[in-house]
Amino acid sequence: MNRSQTCVPSSACGLMVCALLWLLVGASTAQAATVEERLERLEQKTLSSSPGAEQETGNMVFFRGGGAWATSDRSNEVETDVFRFNGSNDGDSGYYVGAGLDLVLTRDIWDLLPGTWVLGEIGVEFKRFNSKRVQQAVPSTCALAGVPTCSARKEKVQITMLTVNVAPKIMFMEGSRFRPWIIPAGLDFHVISPPSDDTTVLDIGVQFAVGAQIRVWKALHLGIDGRFHLAAGQTDTTNNFGTAGAYLGIAF
Repeated sequence: MNRSQTCVPSSACGLMVCALLWLLVGASTAQAATVEERLERLEQKTLSSSPGAEQETGNMVFFRGGGAWATSDRSNEVETDVFRFNGSNDGDSGYYVGAGLDLVLTRDIWDLLPGTWVLGEIGVEFKRFNSKRVQQAVPSTCALAGVPTCSARKEKVQITMLTVNVAPKIMFMEGSRFRPWIIPAGLDFHVISPPSDDTTVLDIGVQFAVGAQIRVWKALHLGIDGRFHLAAGQTDTTNNFGTAGAYLGIAF
């Protein structure tokens, strides 16, 4: 065997050895990178589960309650007190209960203001304004019409309203346990009871609100809020009102 015949296998062996070494080095580098990524994820997970770490998602279900005040009572109407025939249903204050959802839309107002969230609030709220014993409209009208089974009577007539709202909520101070917020303007849908003299019950409007909440333990939050609702008067009655109260929120 001459020199040229022995050189070819030697070169081939050298190339194979180099290729094998290159593969081994590449595999070791990839394995080291994988291990480093796993360690980094583990470190982040450990930090996020530490007692002092913030784990807010922003999404929340809440339950509200407090006082409600109408800007105008509904006395001197047919359904509320039969035009004050026997008593006046002139109460304009009461209470409200409600519940709703906060859903995060952006955590920096779409890159305009870091640390300031915009949430979408969807809520439902029941209000009962101060109501009194007055002449009932239907039995009285029925009795005046001469229907034998009807008799005029005085009973408690309750002035109530149901409101469903959708509103943007701007929340400040990301990362803090205490977070103030505002609703610059939100859309309201109202159902009033009893019906107005036009025998209508539906109204629309806008609400403005300000409040704050504090995280008391894990996912539990306590907050306060004040709101004013400006209605369009589709029922030919004044349906404006304000509320002030507290709420319990559960983040998820």
